Amino acid sequence: MLTEKDIEKFNSDGVIHVTNAIDDKWLDLLAEGIERNKTDRGEWSCDYTQPGDPGEFWDDYCNWQRFSEYRQVLFESPLAALAQQVTRSNQIRLFHEHVLVKEAQTNEITPWHHDQPYYCVNGDQLVSTWVPLDHVPKATAMRFLAGSHHGPLYVPRRFQDHEPYDYEGFLEMPVINEKHDAQRIHSWEMNPGDVLIFHMRTLHAAGGSKARRRAFAARWLGDDAIYASRPGPTSPPFPGLDLELDEGNPMDHSLFPIVQG
Repeated sequence: MLTEKDIEKFNSDGVIHVTNAIDDKWLDLLAEGIERNKTDRGEWSCDYTQPGDPGEFWDDYCNWQRFSEYRQVLFESPLAALAQQVTRSNQIRLFHEHVLVKEAQTNEITPWHHDQPYYCVNGDQLVSTWVPLDHVPKATAMRFLAGSHHGPLYVPRRFQDHEPYDYEGFLEMPVINEKHDAQRIHSWEMNPGDVLIFHMRTLHAAGGSKARRRAFAARWLGDDAIYASRPGPTSPPFPGLDLELDEGNPMDHSLFPIVQG
């Protein structure tokens, strides 16, 4: 589905936008799964909107074994094949899925961050696919700092209060001057079925949402993915994994099944 130009663009910018990448069959399954998930949260689900504030922002992850809709999309849709193409990997493992829902009139923003410091994994063939189930206008779309995946790892932030984790050895997250860096900041109007593919080190942020915005993200591990301990909590936490994998081990574990290859 991807051209050589797409892959070169990904390698340069750390993010690409693919239109009409998945069809209504997969979107319908995701919509059903998210509605079930909303009333049947997993143990790590979070609500970010304060009581009395407008809208609602919630997320959840690591539920693919509980919801057949998620499992079917992850194992049968084109998403894993896209991850394999863009990383040029021989095989692709599922790391986890992540559902993020901002209901209409939600004011909470997603601060500038990148994902890899939150995760217990290192490597370069690490990507996310992000699928909207609703139209996303460019004004409230995710924003990416092109080329930032070539940089260092920064201290992760909590989404609840945007405060940094206590992570020794990681650089402090820089202030992103969006006017100064306007030419490097990429965002797209998106329709259901479009897919963003971005490197786990690409810096990104998002605003609030005037209309409902349901999104399904899947995190994928390519050939060079290895287990990494972090100086603080990881998200997802994967309790006990540190007793089964040593630093630098391949992510060969039943939690992370091979989906492609």
